Amino acid sequence: MTDKTIILESTITCPECGAQATETMPTDACQWFYECTSCGAVLRPKEGDCCVFCSYGTVPCPPIQESGKGACCS
Repeated sequence: MTDKTIILESTITCPECGAQATETMPTDACQWFYECTSCGAVLRPKEGDCCVFCSYGTVPCPPIQESGKGACCS
């Protein structure tokens, strides 16, 4: 049995202005909205993704990392 290391930080890239910000992901909930710290755009998950980290981040959210695509609260 192998334990997976869950990465808790992800860098979100705003699709509107290209700004990047490294954020700590919640482990107990999906984050459905994120306000860009540069331009103020409110990001929402792309269709088929459970949260903004899965859509715009460098690392998918903790439930997806741990259990795969169908594991997150959609």
